[in-house]
Amino acid sequence: MADPYQTLNVPRDADEAAIKKAYRKLAKEYHPDRNADKPGAAERFSAITAAYDLLTDKEKRARYDRGEIDEDGNPKAPYGFSDFNGAGPFARRGGFRAGADGGTTTFEFTGDEADFASIFGDMFGRAEAAGGGRRRSYRSRGADVAYRLNVSFVDAAALRPQHVELGRGKAVDLKLPAGFESGTQVRLRGQGEEGPGGAGDAIVILEIEPHRFFTREGDDVRVELPVRWDEAVLGAKVRVPTVDGPVLLTVPKGSSSGRTLRIKGKGFHRADGTRGNQLVRLMVHLPSGDAELEEFARTWAKHHDENPRASMGV
Repeated sequence: MADPYQTLNVPRDADEAAIKKAYRKLAKEYHPDRNADKPGAAERFSAITAAYDLLTDKEKRARYDRGEIDEDGNPKAPYGFSDFNGAGPFARRGGFRAGADGGTTTFEFTGDEADFASIFGDMFGRAEAAGGGRRRSYRSRGADVAYRLNVSFVDAAALRPQHVELGRGKAVDLKLPAGFESGTQVRLRGQGEEGPGGAGDAIVILEIEPHRFFTREGDDVRVELPVRWDEAVLGAKVRVPTVDGPVLLTVPKGSSSGRTLRIKGKGFHRADGTRGNQLVRLMVHLPSGDAELEEFARTWAKHHDENPRASMGV
């Protein structure tokens, strides 16, 4: 994989918000579902996801910036070890080579044991003795696998668990994170491809589906609610749909179209444990062709000359 900063087209000092913005733009552009006729799109999308994953993991990003790991998250050979061709300060004393199974990289070092422990102790965390010399082996993990999960608007707002089918017949019940939005990634440890050093991770990219009458505004849910003209004039208690099921809402007397009422705690869950609200915009519905209502309106108009547009100068 190329340099993750170049892959996402961000500077090395980019903050998390800038990285996220760049990722969402590129992921949308190269998503395989939108580029079925472009063979390279899937590979490009995978690279973009891998770069985003590395740069949003603070520990991995710091290690990458220090040159401790490469673009794929694998450890680099420390100073004092030879490369795959046997070059390096200690090449004559053993070298650095790839194992025959293709999955193990063996580092050999014949210097001071204390120096060896200092260099390798934290990096690999595993040791093996071989032939009287001191060796350390690192087995690479399997590849991470990206999945896209479309979550219904109502499930997203209410944080209902999602059943996710993974590869090789695996399935998990995924707990949605509070405060998530489209493009949020959830990492499932050990649910990716198998590898010599263990399985990689599954990365689930969440997408919130649109709703036929709910819309999202930050952490709030908005909905337009039709009410009869008599309910608006006289006031009434009406049923209102919410992401948690219908509730009763009091429509005040004399409510006009456009008036917005608030239902507390019926919005999206926030990361701090609180919830947004549902904002209900009243829309007064007038029946068409009702002769009785039309006659009432003519009679009412004879005794009222109020101009609701006066404040607009018309």
